[in-house]
Amino acid sequence: MIRCIDVCKTYRQGGNDITALAGVSLEIAKGSFVAIMGPSGSGKSTLMHLIGGLDRPTSGDLLVHGRLIGQMADDQVTLFRRYKIGFVFQFFNLLPTLTALENVALPLVLDGRSKAESEERAQALLTRTGLDKRRNHLPDELSGGEIQRVAVARALAFNPSILLADEPTGNLDSKNGEAILALLKEINREEDCTVVVVTHSQEAARYGDRTIFLRDGRVEKEHC
Repeated sequence: MIRCIDVCKTYRQGGNDITALAGVSLEIAKGSFVAIMGPSGSGKSTLMHLIGGLDRPTSGDLLVHGRLIGQMADDQVTLFRRYKIGFVFQFFNLLPTLTALENVALPLVLDGRSKAESEERAQALLTRTGLDKRRNHLPDELSGGEIQRVAVARALAFNPSILLADEPTGNLDSKNGEAILALLKEINREEDCTVVVVTHSQEAARYGDRTIFLRDGRVEKEHC
């Protein structure tokens, strides 16, 4: 499903080269739930961005569904990311002027689906994430946990085979954080969706089948 072979990523900053990843090699099997941990600056978010096609490796090979995502043309990687990969972020990234239903439907509308079809799919996803009765509320009328559930529903719009979550509980209290992790685990089990979570939290990592620890841009160790 996901395979990194000696993946390196270097950024240019103030005339200096900053190494974010220094030769990462790993495999993530289809249908698994993997937590990626490490201190700030270890490269974990960079690795997630590369897997999700939001950035490209400086060197090495990164295969997702057997395709070298770092070597795809921009328009190809955009479509690949849209239909194959869902993203959940720490800061939710919902549009404040749209209701929960409209936020979830938006990617489908932008994909050219009809409003009726998009809203029907969005309604099903909000029901799936336990927010059927909050569908007509704006983000500032929802709790943090509810907002993140909307974000999860939106990430599932195209029924992706991979769900990438970057610190999905970082802005939530422990109760809501556990509820979001339980939801991600449920999606992983019931829909055979590969879930990769970047986290600082040991509690979050316990939901995974496997934990990969990064330090200084390299895989330091793994726990299963």
